[in-house]
Amino acid sequence: MRSYSTTVLAQLFGFLAIILLLVWLLHYREGIEYDSEDALRVFNVHPFLMFCGFIFLAGQAILAYQTVPGDHQTQKMVHMTLHFIAIILGIVGICAVFKFHNMVNLVNVYSLHSWIGIGTFCLFGLQWLFGLVFMLQRSPQSRAAAVAPIWHISGGRALFYMAIAAALTGLMERYTMLRLQPHQSESHLINFTGLAILLFGVFVEMSVGLAHILNAE
Repeated sequence: MRSYSTTVLAQLFGFLAIILLLVWLLHYREGIEYDSEDALRVFNVHPFLMFCGFIFLAGQAILAYQTVPGDHQTQKMVHMTLHFIAIILGIVGICAVFKFHNMVNLVNVYSLHSWIGIGTFCLFGLQWLFGLVFMLQRSPQSRAAAVAPIWHISGGRALFYMAIAAALTGLMERYTMLRLQPHQSESHLINFTGLAILLFGVFVEMSVGLAHILNAE
């Protein structure tokens, strides 16, 4: 029951973050369109896909593997598939911000947000490849069988939080670039969006931790 409650909260905050993000991008900004001639509409593809398509789906993949009852092999397949979709959408999101920078003649990969984001995404891709290799390995050595899943799980959870850190620094970077005043409704919306993203990550982590405790009992 405890794991179930935190999973529900994770889903609520995840969907709340998506709703707030859409309100921000569609109502306060220029909208979302990758092939637009408006550079700002192209840029908005980036935050939309990096959270909705990458972080949110990565969180769902973690929850599917750790908290949803079912056959272990099926859990692994759902876990890997959701992560693969997240990576594809993340690639599109990263391409969008590079396209935006080229359209406005802005230097690429210059901020802490971009350093964290690019590093996290590259490591995430390697993590997925290692997980795929281990899953397809039919007769792993006993030591590898014992150690690899531990490193994979620990690394995956660390990368999930690194992705959230990238999202939050990205929101703050955008907040600064827009030069918003603290009393403006848009600034409040950005802050609430960041809090929803953070709480999504917190409750995903709590769900996983409680699932481990309940499975061990």
